[in-house]
Amino acid sequence: MSKRILIVEDHEINRRILRDLLTSAGYELIEAATGEEGVALAGTHRPDLVLMDIQLPGLDGYEATRRIKEHPALRHLPIIAVTSYALSGDEEKALEAGCATYISKPFSPRTVLAKIRDYLP
Repeated sequence: MSKRILIVEDHEINRRILRDLLTSAGYELIEAATGEEGVALAGTHRPDLVLMDIQLPGLDGYEATRRIKEHPALRHLPIIAVTSYALSGDEEKALEAGCATYISKPFSPRTVLAKIRDYLP
């Protein structure tokens, strides 16, 4: 059975890049374009991992992560922040919100797959 990954990303091009990369690696995908939708889909579909953009319209990735982590059944769900925020302190903010790790954009496909495999061997 393939592992299910939820991608929360508002830019279609970034979703397409991740979709192509992850489907070719054998993962099943669920996609959300907003933080609100990501929180709802995480609760409904119970993915094995979340790739969370931080800069989202409305509910940002920090708050979406917090809300997902508030759900008892999702408390241990690994969430990887994938963001263009790369200033000092941004990684710490993502980790404090509940993300397991952080990948900055632009990212290397090899890096994304390696980080995912750290949590989904």
